[in-house]
Amino acid sequence: MIKFTYLKYSSILVLFVLFASCKKTNWQENFREKEKSPFGNYIISEEATNLFPRERITFLEENFYDYLLFDNPEDSTTTRNYILIKHSAYHQTKEGIDELLNFVSQGNSAFIALNFFDERFKEELEFTTNNLDKNVWNISALKELKGEFYLKNPAFGKEPFKFDRNIRRNYFLQYSDTKTEVLGTTVVGGEKVPNFIKVYHGKGAFYLHTNPIVFTNYYMLNGKEQYAANLLSYLPNQEVLWDAHIKSSKYSSNHKSQPSVFKFFLQHPTLTWFLVVSLIGLLLFMLFNARRKQRVIPEIEPLKNTTVAFTQTIANLYLNEDNHKNLVDKKIGYFLEKVRSKYLINTNNLNEDFIHKLAAKSGNELQKTKYLINTIITLNKRAECSEEELIGLHKMIKNFFNK
Repeated sequence: MIKFTYLKYSSILVLFVLFASCKKTNWQENFREKEKSPFGNYIISEEATNLFPRERITFLEENFYDYLLFDNPEDSTTTRNYILIKHSAYHQTKEGIDELLNFVSQGNSAFIALNFFDERFKEELEFTTNNLDKNVWNISALKELKGEFYLKNPAFGKEPFKFDRNIRRNYFLQYSDTKTEVLGTTVVGGEKVPNFIKVYHGKGAFYLHTNPIVFTNYYMLNGKEQYAANLLSYLPNQEVLWDAHIKSSKYSSNHKSQPSVFKFFLQHPTLTWFLVVSLIGLLLFMLFNARRKQRVIPEIEPLKNTTVAFTQTIANLYLNEDNHKNLVDKKIGYFLEKVRSKYLINTNNLNEDFIHKLAAKSGNELQKTKYLINTIITLNKRAECSEEELIGLHKMIKNFFNK
């Protein structure tokens, strides 16, 4: 077992690149080696040379299965470390798992930190997991998940490593006592349960962790880098294969079982001609249909009713000229015309008989009707009227017809 010193960050440069360059912080868990958001793996991958200062580090640009079996044919007797830190190993195929197991059994080591392990992989290494927060995906809900981790090795101290967010209650539930060693624990429900184990396999060993979030940029910049260094310190001093897990296998049966539809058509002459004729027919249909298609008829908006606007303009004109008498005469004329048309009463003589008939037919009180008619008679005889008299007449007529 080797000891690692504190990670040697270029603090000013890293902080500037990580936070100052982005307009809005992305709090999604992505675990990408080139991602500088809080939950990317940019810092841990950049500091790999400090974690393994004397070892060659290869960042895989292809699938691990393809690299090991086809793109790296050299058969070296030197052992190597394999590192995978991701949410889940969704690019792993059956052949890929078999090759990884074979790789470790030959004396190599593998450090794998995942939220979700493949079921077949768990069966082969005889362990099960329990993720109590497997259905928690919301950013605000994940923020509330705190954790407390311990490492068994006394060289790392007895004090817990505390994490303040995105720590799922994910731990190893069952494992083989004969080939498994518990290296670290987490507190779940007040009890310490294993979240970091070593599984011996053939001549090598797997180092498995259930919380890959501890390796992300957020915790590397918040004083938790020593915990990540302690975890990786279990790996022996040897060449490192760092799996960015960015591509599916080109050679596995899973890949070959999904042939291209066009490739299938081109394998058969009859289907090839069918495809060509269909494409030509489609192009001809689009061409002739486009020529015959009627132009879009422009929408003509209906004429707007400007009667109200015109009336307001005329009224404002009278008000601006202070011609209140003219407006009073028009209000009186409007009132008498409506009485004639609505109540069928002759308005030539505004006497007592007229007042009684109007009060009876309109349903207004006799006293209010008499006051309105007397006001109309008075204002009709005036040569000039004030603004207050105009407003008063307007309100009385309005209240009369609202009865």
